[in-house]
Amino acid sequence: QVRLVESGGGLVQPGGSLRLSCSASGSMFSIRAMGWYRQAPGQQRELVAHIDNGGSTNYADSVKGRFTISRDNAKNTVHLQMNTLKPEDTAVYYCHANLSAYIIGDPYEYWGQGTQVTVSS
Repeated sequence: QVRLVESGGGLVQPGGSLRLSCSASGSMFSIRAMGWYRQAPGQQRELVAHIDNGGSTNYADSVKGRFTISRDNAKNTVHLQMNTLKPEDTAVYYCHANLSAYIIGDPYEYWGQGTQVTVSS
């Protein structure tokens, strides 16, 4: 079983910055890719950013140029640097991991519990 633990959420003013972190822990697993999703009240969960083992990234159009995803493969940790935050960025942000190797019978996809990001003056 793999656990994803998120941190870094909080309340910031428009134009401010936050850095989210997510660490995966457990045994007998390897991660193929990690990403961040978000869900605002009354909205569908949407992809924010994604990074694979080779370092290739993709971003939602709404965050391009403002957010940066990075990964420390040795630590099984992913970060999301969020700059120039807007009220529209307010949501619960969820960490996601897709595994390339894992114990048979265990899930190959995991979600964190989410961390609240609120952008408001």
